[in-house]
Amino acid sequence: MNVIQLRRSEKISFGDGGIKELQAAIAAHSNASQYIPIALLLLFGLEYNGAPSWLIHLLGIMLVAGRIIHARGMTTVFSGRALGMQITISAIIILASANILLLPARQLFAF
Repeated sequence: MNVIQLRRSEKISFGDGGIKELQAAIAAHSNASQYIPIALLLLFGLEYNGAPSWLIHLLGIMLVAGRIIHARGMTTVFSGRALGMQITISAIIILASANILLLPARQLFAF
């Protein structure tokens, strides 16, 4: 929404027009589009593998919090950009590890 709002206010339909705020908003959006899909697939896998719902919700909240903190760190004076990425990457690592641990052995070795 930040990208759309800035594009409309600055009357820029393509590119960033050299405007620093718009460049930061585009970068934050781009970063989110790189990390959110894999995290959502891992969350789906965790649910499919029968993880407890509290774990799925906890990791989902962790992911959302990390993305919000990162986005705010990119577009405001709040310097939480690195913290947001650390939370996001941690959530993805935990999700991947939990999926490996919960994957039933019969699915893993079904040849």
